[in-house]
Amino acid sequence: MDLWGIIVAIILGIVEGLTEFAPVSSTGHMILVDDIWLNSKELYSEEVANTFKVVIQLGSILAVVIVLWRRFFELLPLKENLNRNQEGRLGLMKVIVGLIPAIILGFLFEDYIDEYLFSMNTVLIGLVAGAILMIIADRLSSKTPKVESVDQVTYKQAFLIGLFQCIALWPGFSRSGSTISGGVILGMSHRAAADFTFIMAVPIMLGASALSLLKNWEYFTPDAFPFLAAGFISAFIFAYVSVRFFLKLIHRIKLTPFAIYRIILAAVVYVVFF
Repeated sequence: MDLWGIIVAIILGIVEGLTEFAPVSSTGHMILVDDIWLNSKELYSEEVANTFKVVIQLGSILAVVIVLWRRFFELLPLKENLNRNQEGRLGLMKVIVGLIPAIILGFLFEDYIDEYLFSMNTVLIGLVAGAILMIIADRLSSKTPKVESVDQVTYKQAFLIGLFQCIALWPGFSRSGSTISGGVILGMSHRAAADFTFIMAVPIMLGASALSLLKNWEYFTPDAFPFLAAGFISAFIFAYVSVRFFLKLIHRIKLTPFAIYRIILAAVVYVVFF
């Protein structure tokens, strides 16, 4: 693997890290970057490329786990945590309830999604439609939300947010954009919706990544390792910065600035590619 391959890995890792948990669609950005860096496919096989996408996603997952490590620790089925959950803390069962809809639909329609929805056209539709949903959520948001903290999320809200997460099965919509919008529409503060979104995203992403790694383990060859490692480290660093920055500012800037960015991005891509 030459220097150019490492540079490509770092760039793709940066894109993944900055966009995975921001409401701008990491899948959409990765599809767009894949087209821009098409020549990089000369550096590695399609199998290694697919493995690389899983590896950099794991870098992003590790970053959010570190940022929210206390929350994830409290979800473990330990005795002290069970007592704490009874006192009004977010419990593991509410997270599971939120995951159920996307797990079921993802399992049923995985092949259809992979075959028909991963294209430039569908991503552009998702970017714009997701932006509209985010603007609507901001317009409907209350100055005094009913749910200020993620600890106040009910089972009903968790399930309904899980339904909003299903929208993100369409590439370009963004898991964060869809679920945070859903939470806000349901009466949650932007920060509470973001916290629940990130917590809910980790297990479903980790499970999907683990399955992909098992299928592609043979491609972790000495030649490919520097490429994979560079992408992982790059994605981890930039996801860590992105998540911390986003969680500190989301209650102030809300979703509309990200929606505007998505619309501008979709317009630029349409002009350049079509």
